[in-house]
Amino acid sequence: MQVSSLNEVKIYSLSCGKSLPEWLSDRKKRALQKKDVDVRRRIELIQDFEMPTVCTTIKVSKDGQYILATGTYKPRVRCYDTYQLSLKFERCLDSEVVTFEILSDDYSKIVFLHNDRYIEFHSQSGFYYKTRIPKFGRDFSYHYPSCDLYFVGASSEVYRLNLEQGRYLNPLQTDAAENNVCDINSVHGLFATGTIEGRVECWDPRTRSRVGLLDCALNSVTADSEINSLPTISALKFNGALTMAVGTSTGQGKIFTSLEPEHDLNDVCLYPNSGMLLTASETPKMGIYYIPVLGPAPRWCSFLDNLTEELEENPESTVYDDYKFVTKKDLENLGLTHLIGSPFLRAYMHGFFMDIRLYHKVKLMVNPFAYEEYRKDKIRQKIEETRAQRVQLKKLPKVNKELALKLIEEEEEKQKSTWKKKAKDLPNILTDDRFKVMFENPDFQVDEESEEFRLLNPLVSRISEKRKKKLRLLEQQELREQEAEEEPEGKPSDAESSESSDDEKDWVEEVRKQRRLLQQEEQAQRQAQLREDRQAVLKPQFYEIKAGEEFRSFKDSATKQKLMNKTLEDRLKLEAKNGTLNVSDTTVGSKQLTFTLKRSEQQKKQQEAEKLHRQERKQLRRSAGHLRSRSRSRARRGRSFH
Repeated sequence: MQVSSLNEVKIYSLSCGKSLPEWLSDRKKRALQKKDVDVRRRIELIQDFEMPTVCTTIKVSKDGQYILATGTYKPRVRCYDTYQLSLKFERCLDSEVVTFEILSDDYSKIVFLHNDRYIEFHSQSGFYYKTRIPKFGRDFSYHYPSCDLYFVGASSEVYRLNLEQGRYLNPLQTDAAENNVCDINSVHGLFATGTIEGRVECWDPRTRSRVGLLDCALNSVTADSEINSLPTISALKFNGALTMAVGTSTGQGKIFTSLEPEHDLNDVCLYPNSGMLLTASETPKMGIYYIPVLGPAPRWCSFLDNLTEELEENPESTVYDDYKFVTKKDLENLGLTHLIGSPFLRAYMHGFFMDIRLYHKVKLMVNPFAYEEYRKDKIRQKIEETRAQRVQLKKLPKVNKELALKLIEEEEEKQKSTWKKKAKDLPNILTDDRFKVMFENPDFQVDEESEEFRLLNPLVSRISEKRKKKLRLLEQQELREQEAEEEPEGKPSDAESSESSDDEKDWVEEVRKQRRLLQQEEQAQRQAQLREDRQAVLKPQFYEIKAGEEFRSFKDSATKQKLMNKTLEDRLKLEAKNGTLNVSDTTVGSKQLTFTLKRSEQQKKQQEAEKLHRQERKQLRRSAGHLRSRSRSRARRGRSFH
């Protein structure tokens, strides 16, 4: 809770402090309250008392139980129940709300004036009816005896809408070009409107005629006042039967007190019969202020009176310019820990207050060479300013230093090139947070000895040597600067400039050299593998055959693998040669393929056995036929003999 005072009027800001997100669990909220002092000391009168982006208007129902506020984005209205200290409901709207009025004692009847000239009526259940006014509206008021709504805006006319008849009545014609605000006295029903010319016109709703005119702009300007434009009426409110408050755009009037929030205010609402102010500003959080001089705290937060009384009894100590705040560690460095508990030190929060003269004397005694340190700091600053005009030292990361140096060189060449203006600016890997780990984690170190890196970068040996020279020069330069900071920075070696441009001509030789080295390494690895194979003792290996399959030989799998590696044309030729494929021409000129499925060894043996069996049966039938024919011929011969 923040306390401010102006004209001896104390204002307690109850909405200041950190706000916790809605998605946090209760456990995390309690943990934050234990760790963070600001979260623990904040006061949250109403839960989720905020809007998504901006709050535009705020009002309190006549019974004091409900607080309604409108805001964006998306346009919406939220109703808070003060008895439950939480959100009761929320409704989204079609457009932003200029202002609204609560017609009933609770939230059951509400009228909204939108910025697109629409008037929207809501009941307790939700949206009820919508209509439109001829000109853009700025404010409206409700006349209870006649059930008329009076709308003022960007027009000289005051539009009247009768809610009992459900139709527009004849408007009131004012002398002003435009009207900003309006209000109706609840005692005698006088209607007043504030114009942009700085006048207040009063009308009698019964006779529909003007009964008074008050020129506030002329009366507010005096010889002592300084204004740059004509004062217009920006606020208007009745208080009782005979009192009316008028606010101008230039701010004339006697100041009672003032609020200075961080963001601009859109609307202010005074809670009835209390000293609580509710504000709507250009921020998601809605403001709650308590001014005890205006009245007591509302019934639903009566504890504020006791809290403010305790704060007034124990006022906070004033911090003066002639005192210095020191911590216990500072006292140990100054050797003044023996003064703890004496009148020279005053305990405050996590440290102490001491006289600023005593602090300077003790510091001068403890550190008599403070001026020398100050002088060295100034010299160091001058040296750093001169270094800014020369070549800056490149700060290289710990991991992938050569890659970082390569990226820096490419960036410098890009800046020197003539097509810099035409080229599209691309993000630098060194400054991109997505690649930050690449130069911090050793697991991302580039392996320059790998085969892929050496083949993709054939000139890596020559270029890496140049970069290593640069790295050594940079490290030496950094060491020299650390040893003697006051000496001028040494110039880098010009060994780079002496390097010729033969890299582009000799890249073929470098590629061949790298390939020969890779072939030698592969040959050495094969020889080492052969020696290991010769020394190794061969052991029998066992293979498991799946159910339903029979073991043929390892040669079949090798043959099958070779066959699968061949093209489709070669496989078709081989199958045609083996007799498993038959290609023939059809009558219509197309090709016809006939495949013969291969049989297993067991099926082949069974087929051969069946074939032999059939041949044996044929031989038996033939021999039996011969015997029968012989017996018949013998019988014929015997008959002929007889």
